[in-house]
Amino acid sequence: LVLSCLERLSGLGAAEIERRIEQEAKAEKHIRKLLLLGAGESGKSTIFKQASSDKRKIVSSVVLTSTIYKFWVLTLQIKLLFQTGFDEGELKSYVPVIHANVYQTIKLLHDGTKEFAQNETDPAKYTLSSENMTIGEKLSEIGARLDYPRLTKDLAEGIETLWNDPAIQETCSRGNELQVPDCTKYLMENLKRLSDVNYIPTKEDVLYARVRTTGVVEIQFSPVGENKKSGEVYRLFDVGGQRNERRKWIHLFEGVTAVIFCAAISEYDQTLFEDEQKNRMMETKELFDWVLKQPCFEKTSIMLFLNKFDIFEKKVLDVPLNVCEWFRDYQPVSSGKQEIEHAYEFVKKKFEELYYQNTAPDRVDRVFKIYRTTALDQKLVKKTFKLVDETLRRRNLLEAGLL
Repeated sequence: LVLSCLERLSGLGAAEIERRIEQEAKAEKHIRKLLLLGAGESGKSTIFKQASSDKRKIVSSVVLTSTIYKFWVLTLQIKLLFQTGFDEGELKSYVPVIHANVYQTIKLLHDGTKEFAQNETDPAKYTLSSENMTIGEKLSEIGARLDYPRLTKDLAEGIETLWNDPAIQETCSRGNELQVPDCTKYLMENLKRLSDVNYIPTKEDVLYARVRTTGVVEIQFSPVGENKKSGEVYRLFDVGGQRNERRKWIHLFEGVTAVIFCAAISEYDQTLFEDEQKNRMMETKELFDWVLKQPCFEKTSIMLFLNKFDIFEKKVLDVPLNVCEWFRDYQPVSSGKQEIEHAYEFVKKKFEELYYQNTAPDRVDRVFKIYRTTALDQKLVKKTFKLVDETLRRRNLLEAGLL
């Protein structure tokens, strides 16, 4: 009798398992796989942040390291735009990351003043006042730790004093030479709020937070909302962009509906974190070229996000595009907004040329679209993802012979 009951229970369990497997298989057929690729610091994880939610599934280990960081804002944008956003507990979990970013940034700037003072013909420009030297040494020591203290009012006041020193400002103007993060000004302008004893990060703070993505992070979302059946459901994979992370990409390449490739167009005058001899834009060019050559992407749609346009439009009027080897043939034609647009179109054309060099002219089964993005701009990211959704749905209808 006991054996008979066990057999029946076992049978019911197997049936339930089979039923669930069948349900999941049916559900999987309606989910489109998107792969988010790009070099480190490209801003792709920032867009991922916009979409991710508490429903986010960690596929393999994701280490939020403070010592080596990377914008993962693209990811968070999806969370904020298409899912549940962040609850108070999630927001509070970013406090250590944001405080670490503050300490690391001020250390970079302090150490940069010493490096420039030793190597430049006019060291006075990079020499701190005697009082600020003492403050700087203390903060640099904190910034070198593995565990950072909570940012207090006293420490924030010291950081603000150091930040306002002319030598630090001069050093910050050469931030592209020191791996100074894009969020530096934002952090320094908000020190008082960030150091409040009751501080809870805002959504914007979280988008600016810098961590390094290692492993693979996966989320599921719909650009038209979870309750609207007319839209596609997408599963988006974000992977680390640094060179040592790219070996983890390969196993994700099969069955991809579209690759979203993120290129930080503002980084044409900067070098890689992991190789300070390598220009970031040249690395992006070579990586995009490599992605386009992958046989498994032969029929995969490519969505190119020309990201960090907000930084690009400020920089390009002061730092000529032709400092980058890939853009040596660039010739400015105007000034102001007209020049910004001219420079952007030049960069866009370079990527278009690279795409068509790797794609047969008669290839019609692969969609290629370029989008101008600013990963921190929620409205723009939302609009962009809806355009991506429309493009991919239209392709599905064409393949089904309905258009």
